Amino acid sequence: MEDRRTVAGDSNPAALVEYQSEWPRRAELLLARIRTAILKIDGADDACFDHIGSTAVPGLAAKPLIDLQVRVFPLPAEAELIECLAPLGFERARGSRPDSPGVDRDIPRGSTRLDIRIWEKSLFWSDKHQAILHIRRTDSPWGQYTVWFRDWLRANSEARERYESVKRALSAQQIGKADYDDYTRAKTAFFDEVQAEFEGWAVES
Repeated sequence: MEDRRTVAGDSNPAALVEYQSEWPRRAELLLARIRTAILKIDGADDACFDHIGSTAVPGLAAKPLIDLQVRVFPLPAEAELIECLAPLGFERARGSRPDSPGVDRDIPRGSTRLDIRIWEKSLFWSDKHQAILHIRRTDSPWGQYTVWFRDWLRANSEARERYESVKRALSAQQIGKADYDDYTRAKTAFFDEVQAEFEGWAVES
């Protein structure tokens, strides 16, 4: 089955739209439904439910896909997640290429050597809700980074403007492509550049 993310944005799969004020409310409602759906999964009582990504940052242009995150330990089995999330309209994302980033695991970041299993995840996609759901371990550094990065952008207008400028430039390079994998990878350079900034901000906040 084709991953429907490849057709988002028509001629530009990484097309951006201006920030929409209804995004946070949509995310809140979806997260509430997801919380209820996974209630019986081991670790769900202590799980964290986050609205992440650019749609979680007021004023920031974004792809019109709501990014959601659940941080839970242990990482649930794929079959268990599919059973819980399918009735909500979420299906397991497989990626449009064999090497699509962030589908089964995150690319390790940071200087500390960690057990490779800590980067494992499950990615889900909903055409119905135009949403992407990242299921990560509670101890995943990426899970924490996404929240720190979101909050740093919310609090720092200069960083937000800088990030939007990068996103718009990269988006323009994706016209005519079949998916937005290259866009996702290209943003890594910006994350590398600002990681110390947002981590330092988070520690001091």
